[in-house]
Amino acid sequence: MEKNLQIRKFGLIGKNISYSFSRHYFTNKFQDLKLKNHQYVNFDLQAIDNFLKINLEEVSGFNVTIPYKEKIFQFLTEVDNVAKEIGAVNTIKITNNNQLIGYNTDYYGFRESLNPLLKPHHTKALVLGTGGASKAILYVLKELNITYLVVSRSPKDGQISYKDISEKVINDYTLIINSTPLGTYPDIDKCPNIPYNYLSDKHLLFDVIYNPEKSTFLKKGEQKGATIINGLKMLELQAEKAWEIWNK
Repeated sequence: MEKNLQIRKFGLIGKNISYSFSRHYFTNKFQDLKLKNHQYVNFDLQAIDNFLKINLEEVSGFNVTIPYKEKIFQFLTEVDNVAKEIGAVNTIKITNNNQLIGYNTDYYGFRESLNPLLKPHHTKALVLGTGGASKAILYVLKELNITYLVVSRSPKDGQISYKDISEKVINDYTLIINSTPLGTYPDIDKCPNIPYNYLSDKHLLFDVIYNPEKSTFLKKGEQKGATIINGLKMLELQAEKAWEIWNK
C-alpha cells in the first residue's frame, strides 16, 4: 500500500531521547521552509523490538541514535555500502512500498567538520570509545590516511585502556576524539580519564558532545592551548545529509 503523503512524518529512533537534537533541528527547519505538512517526532524505544510496533505507512524516514545504530540492521531491507562498511546506520529512508534503506551520515558530518581544522602534523588520532559514533569516526580517519589508536574501558586486540595513555602516547597522537557520551548534560563535570597535563597547542580535541557547548574534556584541552571543536557542526551536517537522502 502506498503512503498517505498528506503529512510527511519523520522521526528519531533511540532510547531516553527527550533531549533530542534532531527533533528540535527538523521542527525548526520545517517551520523555516514553511513545510506545514511535515512533522518530526521522537520514537523513544525502551527495546529495539518495539520498532515493529511503528506504523511504517505513516513515516517517510528515520534518524537513529544510541543505542540502536547497530541493532537496527535486522529490520532493514537494504543497507548502503558505506553504512555496511562502517557497521552503523543513523539514517533510514522508507520507500513508497515500505522498503527500509539504511545509510550512515555521521561519517559525512564528522569529516566535513574536522577537515578545516586539520594541520599537517595531525597524522595520528586517539579515539576514545568504541560505540556507534566511533565506527563512523574510524571510517573517516582511514579515508584521510590518519593512523588511529582506539581507547576502551575493555580493550580488545589492537586497542588500549585508559591507564595505558602515557605522555608518549599523548605526544604522538595530536588529534584526540571523544566519541563517548561522558560529560553530556547534566553530568557536565565528567570527562574521559586521560592525562590532560601533557596536552599542548599542537593538539586538536574533537568532542562529539554538543551539550554543554564546551565540555570538561574541551575545557581542559583549551587550558593547554589545544584547538577544540564540539559535535554541533557534525550533527547539523549529518542532519542535512539525511534530509537530502529522504528527498532524493
